Amino acid sequence: MKKILSLALALLMILTAVATLASCKTPEEGQNDVVKVIDVALTEEEYAFAVSKGNTELLTQLNAFMTKIKGNGTFDAVINKYFGDGEPTPVTSAAEKKTDGSQLIVATNAAFEPFEYKNGDKYFGVDMEIMALFAEEIGKELYIDNMPFDAVCLAVSTEGGTYEGENGGEVSVQGGICDVAAAGLTVKPDRAEILDFTESYYNASQMLIVAADDTTFDNCKTAAEVEAILKGFDKSVKVGVQNGTTGKFYCEGDADWGFEGFGFETVGYENGALAVQNIINGTCKYVVIDEGPAKAIVKRMNDAN
Repeated sequence: MKKILSLALALLMILTAVATLASCKTPEEGQNDVVKVIDVALTEEEYAFAVSKGNTELLTQLNAFMTKIKGNGTFDAVINKYFGDGEPTPVTSAAEKKTDGSQLIVATNAAFEPFEYKNGDKYFGVDMEIMALFAEEIGKELYIDNMPFDAVCLAVSTEGGTYEGENGGEVSVQGGICDVAAAGLTVKPDRAEILDFTESYYNASQMLIVAADDTTFDNCKTAAEVEAILKGFDKSVKVGVQNGTTGKFYCEGDADWGFEGFGFETVGYENGALAVQNIINGTCKYVVIDEGPAKAIVKRMNDAN
């Protein structure tokens, strides 16, 4: 009887230990993810910095600087901080904007990680680090003017202009208030009418973000396959984009780009993170945004889950 009782107790201890180990089992990678990127490039485009039309002095300085840092390894080191294993360097903006020519005034939209974003009062990102180095190169203090993306090009252009605000009203932007547009800016014909672009420094593409458990596009290997599915959606499907970006032109259609557009409802947001959050909230089905920000936003939201 004692032997039977001892065996029973031993068996119970083994089963308890197995159950404990099972409860402590590490979740498989991606098991708790909330969103994912469909790793298919939907477009091909180039990023560049821009100055006002006819500002050949600043354009020449900036192109020469980009050639220099690409040649001495500095550019690759900056890229490695955001796409490799390097450590990002915080960038500090001057507290006040000056109009006496002592500053390099940079227009950006700091909601486009990993090219420009904020953490507290510090700026980070590929563009921000390059602009900080450029300001130092030309002996000027750096001032970063953080604004909606739609305003960036207008603020650097000579004439300025207006854009449609999120609530439908027109927003007026004064021209000539910034020296350089540095905002993950895609080279585009209509922008080239009011700005002069530097040589491109990054090849980019648009990608699709979906809920982690959405298998609609899992078997897609090409842009054509993704687009065939997108073309089947009607207005009942909401696709989020960042206002003023290539993603919006791609979804709504744009003759300059040769984008036909789609029949789903395109919903514009102030930044990509807000759009992706709405996938999680269930108010938006998909998001189209640039590859770098897409992967950065998805990683951050999955890590936070």
